[in-house]
Amino acid sequence: MRSAVGRLRRAAHPALGAAAAATVAWIIAADLIGHPDPLFAPSAALIVLGELRGRRLRQTTEIVLGVAAGVLVAELVVQALGTGAMSLFVVLLLTIGPMIAAGASSTLVVQAAISALYLVVVAAPQGNLIPYRFVDALIGGAVALVASQLASARKPLAPLIAAARQTYADLADLLDDLGHALRECDETAAEAVLDRATRLDEAVERLHGAALAAGETLRLHIRSRRRLQQVRNVEATTHQLDHVVGNVSVLARHATTLTRLRSCAPDELGRALRALAGAVRSAGDSLATDLTGEDPDRHAGQADADALEAVRIAAKLLESEPASPVTMIVGQIRTTAVCLLRGVGQQDVLTRVDEAIGWS
Repeated sequence: MRSAVGRLRRAAHPALGAAAAATVAWIIAADLIGHPDPLFAPSAALIVLGELRGRRLRQTTEIVLGVAAGVLVAELVVQALGTGAMSLFVVLLLTIGPMIAAGASSTLVVQAAISALYLVVVAAPQGNLIPYRFVDALIGGAVALVASQLASARKPLAPLIAAARQTYADLADLLDDLGHALRECDETAAEAVLDRATRLDEAVERLHGAALAAGETLRLHIRSRRRLQQVRNVEATTHQLDHVVGNVSVLARHATTLTRLRSCAPDELGRALRALAGAVRSAGDSLATDLTGEDPDRHAGQADADALEAVRIAAKLLESEPASPVTMIVGQIRTTAVCLLRGVGQQDVLTRVDEAIGWS
């Protein structure tokens, strides 16, 4: 029961918003415009709101096109063949086939097929339903877009800034905890960190989704479109951050192996991980500062300095630990630093990191 109540609490706001948007779409189409049986207005609203934020503008376009295509095919086939099983087969074939050939998304294909199916089976077209269905879908999509933007209309970048800070903070905390586990030679703690590291991909996906949602919001706000480049920078950064997360996961795996061998980690390794965690925090501050419109260079420069310091410290271990899991960890620190600095837009990253590790 507690789990069910928790799920209901988390879904209450989206469910209420979807129900309200569908109802408003029905009222506009039925009462204000006077469309007969405006089924596609609330259904389009629900379909659009069911899509992830950041994809709803495209989704609305696809729904309108799908409804128009499906209704047009149904209209022509029913007028030529009448209603019945043969008409149903021909309508679906002529609707789904060209959509797939044109490379339409599965949502668009299904929406077009359902639109045609409804008109053949439930409400045979009478020559005046094409504009009704098309406009109904347009109304539902427009209402859904307005409803989805209400929460972020005043501060469109606030959710993205919060997601960026949280993602980088979680990653930095993980590196700090990993360093602590190595200092204490605590296998249980290292395995717990490794388990957290395997779930960091979800945080990066949430950040990418927040960037898509912010971009969609800015496109619908003409005055804020000049900030779209900042959101595009975040989208590019998430690709590098995805590499960072993968490298940290491998680093945590090697660290777990080191603790399992009951081998005490050198002090330099803990210092290197602390420096790398500092670089991650500065990179997050750089990204968030850029989104607020301030100068991110100071934080980016600090991230650069901390990441190179982490590599320099770790490089000293290559001589004292030539054939141990420590060597693997040093390699992952280097690779993580490269991806992290690329994410904050630093130049000549490979050259400077290799110089820091002594490979010049």
